[in-house]
Amino acid sequence: MFKLINMEDTIRIPPETFGKPLDTVGYQQVKAKYEGIVDETLGYVIAAINVKVSPVGKIIPGDGATYHRVTFSLLTFYPTLQEIIEGEVVEIADFGAFVRIGPVDALLHVSQLMDDFISYDEKQGVLLGKETNRKLMVGDKVRVRITAVSLARAGGSAKIGVTARQPFLGKLEWIEEDLRKIKEPTGKKEKKEEKSGER
Repeated sequence: MFKLINMEDTIRIPPETFGKPLDTVGYQQVKAKYEGIVDETLGYVIAAINVKVSPVGKIIPGDGATYHRVTFSLLTFYPTLQEIIEGEVVEIADFGAFVRIGPVDALLHVSQLMDDFISYDEKQGVLLGKETNRKLMVGDKVRVRITAVSLARAGGSAKIGVTARQPFLGKLEWIEEDLRKIKEPTGKKEKKEEKSGER
């Protein structure tokens, strides 16, 4: 889920930047500190926006810089368990597919793809269902549910697991096919009822 979080902090304005617009320097400092980090509380920090620096700063003895209060907003992505999200397949491997959701790739393991025996065609880069003949390849759009989230701790990497083995999840074309199959029988019954009502 994408969020916009309002924040406050104190930033250091280095002496070499004195004379430059305070908000511009403040934005650069906030951007360097926050953008691109993965935090257990914030999630994935994508961008810092609306940076406002207080014109009144403090000087600390022994440091030629000034320290200013700053308010800003962070655009973040925080994956939550059981959230349904759409993404694009960016890589196929024999063990599953990587799906780009927001700024990160989640693993869709072969066991979580569909109720079918799945084979991997390395030449074509395709995961193929034996009975359904359904194919998954790079560039396909999928709807998945988040089943595991492990955000990075200092120096580690974040891991997100997703599933498509539930009704109305999977490749978007498969979902449309399933919906058509559900609608077809009811449509035929309605026509029969109309004919019997005419007699």
